[in-house]
Amino acid sequence: MKNQLSFIACFVLGLLLLFYRFSYPGINSKEPLKLTTWDAYGYYLYLPSTLIYHDVKTLTFQDSLDKKYQLSGGNFYQANMDEKSGNYVFKYLGGIAILHLPFFVAAHLYALNSTYEADGFSAPYQNAIGFGVVLYGILALFILRRVLLKYYSDEVTAVTLLLTVAATNAIQYFSIDNCQSHAPIFLLYTVVLWLTIKWHEKPSYVVAFFVGYIIGLATISRPTEAIMVLIPILWGTQSKDSAKEKWALVKANMPLVYLVAVGGVLGILPQLIYWQYVTGFFIYDVGSAWRFLTPFFRVLFGFEKGWFIYTPVTIFFVLGLFYIKNFPFRKSLLWFCLLNIWIIISWSDWKYGGSYTTRALMQSYPVFALALGAFLQRFWVGSNRIIIAILGLYLIGLNLFQIWQYNTTTLHYYDMNRAYYGQIYLNPNPSPLQKSLLDNPDWISNEKDFTQQLVFKNEESLSFKISKDSSNYIYLNHELEKGINYLKINAQLLTEPGFGGGYIISQLQGASITKENKVRLTYPGAIPNQINAYSFYIEVPEEFKNAKLSLRIQSNTDLNAELKQLEILGLSKTN
Repeated sequence: MKNQLSFIACFVLGLLLLFYRFSYPGINSKEPLKLTTWDAYGYYLYLPSTLIYHDVKTLTFQDSLDKKYQLSGGNFYQANMDEKSGNYVFKYLGGIAILHLPFFVAAHLYALNSTYEADGFSAPYQNAIGFGVVLYGILALFILRRVLLKYYSDEVTAVTLLLTVAATNAIQYFSIDNCQSHAPIFLLYTVVLWLTIKWHEKPSYVVAFFVGYIIGLATISRPTEAIMVLIPILWGTQSKDSAKEKWALVKANMPLVYLVAVGGVLGILPQLIYWQYVTGFFIYDVGSAWRFLTPFFRVLFGFEKGWFIYTPVTIFFVLGLFYIKNFPFRKSLLWFCLLNIWIIISWSDWKYGGSYTTRALMQSYPVFALALGAFLQRFWVGSNRIIIAILGLYLIGLNLFQIWQYNTTTLHYYDMNRAYYGQIYLNPNPSPLQKSLLDNPDWISNEKDFTQQLVFKNEESLSFKISKDSSNYIYLNHELEKGINYLKINAQLLTEPGFGGGYIISQLQGASITKENKVRLTYPGAIPNQINAYSFYIEVPEEFKNAKLSLRIQSNTDLNAELKQLEILGLSKTN
């Protein structure tokens, strides 16, 4: 068989995606499997509301299902109330629901003939969507393989596929958080790339229609994906001569161009019909805020979720754009990739909610894969192969390790920072002290540079209740001795479930100024109904010569807790 390496790469990646779907999360959990929650709930709602409850306006079924399955995240933001019509309007567009439709129908037929509830959210539906998207991912990989083999060797194609998936957040959104929009759109990009190649090789009515339809469907999946249209428009315009041939081909096949537009309209039409039905208008503003003149470059470079920081292989996605000069997709990639990145970093909610690195770029990885392939084709020669192979294995290993960290909450879904990331980098078991850097900026690199003295230690445990409606519980109010440069707080606390909004808060009160430090009760790995250890530093600046230290535990919910141990150490710099 020709091109065995790239075929094996697709096969291995397919097994990897299935492994992660079986492993994370909920497959072996005592809790029911729930994939259609939060944003995914918004994309999915079209299906049960239309096909089961026949109610897309009042959504009277929503409250009872939300109480049963905890779908919305506690605040039903997935739909807006339209003031003019008085109807609910889904905040998310319906393209993803169309892509999920085959799996939903199969699950519904199974549920109707089983002991499961045919309510749209029981186990058959969750598994059908979850594994269905993995199948989409595997299909996408084999299509992308055929695209890459048009331009690159079998070896380069294999390495490109492995790095594009195994060294990025693609696994997270193909297999774990895969009811989001990203993985199905990834498939749409591979199809558009393949159809674009086929149209330029031999224009046909079928190919032209489906190019337009796929672009339309992608647009009503995520409106920003409309820039996908740049791929077929600019394909084959890499030089003046090739551009002249391209436009001559287009001119000779104008009926096919019109058919692309027809396909695009039909792809978008279901969304327009839905809006007309629930609001009385074909167009509805779901609401988004953009900062195109002042984009957030930390989306790429920041330690919160930076694309280049947490998935550094993406640096080569961009470097590859410098090596595509002679390829027919040169202008397509340049304009698409640069504009796509600019759009993504311009959204006002630049963290994109809870996510592993920059999830909003994941669906366009098939386009970036062409650039990565160009980079590898240029340097995959001689001894460079060994260097690239070693670096590639490291990046894959790092990514798989971080996916494990992310799904065990060590790598936080929202609140990462540089200091904390530095402490957990390739660290399988960070200490509570290292985890405190998620919230607390004060840090000592080496305690051996300090002498220690015991400032306070409790003699017995203390049970108490924190009420969100009353003043915070204050446990300690202690005056410090002079000469202390840092304090180290060690505590052991037993808290019941519901401690998600809780913090241990310290306060240094000087003569005229106050300093506050805090660590969250739900630091990565903390478990409710068990004793969790907390530890953090407090720097005592020079101006706090006669400071008074207060400690309190704060929560945004009523909380029963028991302080098992509290130890406060004073650290003084050794001269």
